[in-house]
Amino acid sequence: MLATLSFEGLAQQFIYGIQLGAIYALIALGYTMVYGVLKLINFAHGDVYMVGAYLAYYTCSVWLAGVAVEPHLMLVIMLLVSMCGCALLGLLIERIAYRPLRSAPRISVLITAIGVSLFIEYAGKLFFQTSPQPSIKESVNVFKDQIHLGRLEIAQSALIVLITTVVLMCLLWYFVTRTAMGRAMRAVSHDFNTAALMGISVDKVITITFLIGSALAGAGGMMQATSVGTPLSTFYGLMPGVKAFVAAVLGGIGNIPGAVTGAMIMAMAETAVKAFGYSNYTDAVAFIILIGILLLRPGGLFGAVTEKV
Repeated sequence: MLATLSFEGLAQQFIYGIQLGAIYALIALGYTMVYGVLKLINFAHGDVYMVGAYLAYYTCSVWLAGVAVEPHLMLVIMLLVSMCGCALLGLLIERIAYRPLRSAPRISVLITAIGVSLFIEYAGKLFFQTSPQPSIKESVNVFKDQIHLGRLEIAQSALIVLITTVVLMCLLWYFVTRTAMGRAMRAVSHDFNTAALMGISVDKVITITFLIGSALAGAGGMMQATSVGTPLSTFYGLMPGVKAFVAAVLGGIGNIPGAVTGAMIMAMAETAVKAFGYSNYTDAVAFIILIGILLLRPGGLFGAVTEKV
């Protein structure tokens, strides 16, 4: 049955959508960066996000469980551990799985990407506890209070997630558009061979691309685990990874502003479906949007980028 919402209710759902969209944007940026440089869809990216959430959990609940750490500092440590750990994981994935297949047919690389995803999910059962882990939201989230704007309530945690995401995205945009390595990324994205002839280390550029993209996914996993508090499992990143991929396609794969815009549209659509009483269909939204965008505008809303990352 279709639920009815007041203006305040719609505004409240809009706020929830922004928070969710910020998480999707961090994952989608990793997809779009790797595709922009390598023309590769890294289907293991959602699993890197899962590892970031687990690293946050183990940091606060296992490794530093008996250490007196100020709660705000604990969140910073968790964010850094998740980003650094996932960056190293992304480096390993690129070196072991993708680099040997750089000249292989696209279908071989695609199958490998799916295999890497499955390997991380099931290998995670050897390193992480197999049963879903409890939420770490209540134990580490010091931003529990609500900010009241009239009848609206904004969780401080949602605001912190949004601010952190905006800061990370601005740093990424500055890096890509204002630094020598960012220019090298755009050059490699345009033409591998010509960039190499110009003295650009293609291997170095690809490595840094995977490091940055994986670090952003780790940040997204950490913030989702601490702000929303969904119980963890080794399949924690499966659906968020799919939805972030659809968001990247929606905005225009390889386009950084497009990835962010697509993530926000995806999150808003999902939140709207849930708000109007169709919670069982939230996962279907991603596939409906994917089918629609492929039929109506295959290049995405902003157009797929071939000359820019």
